[in-house]
Amino acid sequence: MRVEQLMEIIPTRNIMVVGDVMLDEYLWGSVRGISPEAPVPVVEIQSQTYALGGAGNVAANLVGLGSNVRLAGVVGADTQAARMFEILAELPRISMHLYPCQDRPTTTKTRILAHSQQMLRADREERHSISAEAERNILSCVQENLANLHACVLSDYAKGVLTDTLLTSLIALCNEANVPVIVDPKGHRYSRYHGATVVTPNMAEANLAVENEDGHMSLEQVVERLQREVGTAALLITRGSQGMSLFTPDSPPLHIPTQARLIYDVTGAGDTVVAVLALLLACGMDMTSAATLANYAAGVVVGKVGTASVTIEELAAGF
Repeated sequence: MRVEQLMEIIPTRNIMVVGDVMLDEYLWGSVRGISPEAPVPVVEIQSQTYALGGAGNVAANLVGLGSNVRLAGVVGADTQAARMFEILAELPRISMHLYPCQDRPTTTKTRILAHSQQMLRADREERHSISAEAERNILSCVQENLANLHACVLSDYAKGVLTDTLLTSLIALCNEANVPVIVDPKGHRYSRYHGATVVTPNMAEANLAVENEDGHMSLEQVVERLQREVGTAALLITRGSQGMSLFTPDSPPLHIPTQARLIYDVTGAGDTVVAVLALLLACGMDMTSAATLANYAAGVVVGKVGTASVTIEELAAGF
């Protein structure tokens, strides 16, 4: 596929993103000394900014690349949700399907930065499973849009949106409609993602899933264990400075070296990988080429500060 073809196809792609939507809050300032109350720095806040995190950042990445996005998830009934809606309203090509829940806050991660370095992160969240009503609302949203979808991203941050019931139903629906399913996983049980097109853990997540935190298993052993759980799904494992490795059931492994020249901030890099991979698969690109370009995009994003995204021009430069 030539870059000119890709640029023509992208605006016609419709991608559903379902999962844990978050608000990233940034408090920017400078250190003016050590607190007399405890041995910690005192940061004098000078500005405050917000960005979409989690599934919201995946959606923002896709919008930034020029595709059409439908974002489904839950929020709390709070000021953070209002802030999130304000951000989403400013984005073109995005449809919001975020259901307010009284029993949980909007997942919010507050980062305090001084001189562009993160000093502290504070989280506000609830991890229990969403209600059966919220499950039905999200499932109905996907069903109503299924005929026009070209890919579906399941962005799992273990905050309770992607329940076992919802995952099973969504993957089955998409498989019946021949819509590729791209999963950003979390937790120990990858059997929850059985039937997906591709699952994209980082190395730490993959090791956690097979209880290999001490590193006694080789990469091949980790992958073998995971493949037994995900079935025919491809595995794209991000490996930090070692790049990425793509494992598909019927092909030899593909190890893709990192493209990062400067690693400044890894926040949101996984969301970029998932977004780019989903978009390219939605455009009809083969898995190997899509994974290679997603790796290139990750190298671009880690050179930026904060929850960042890649532009279509930056992606085109990777061809």
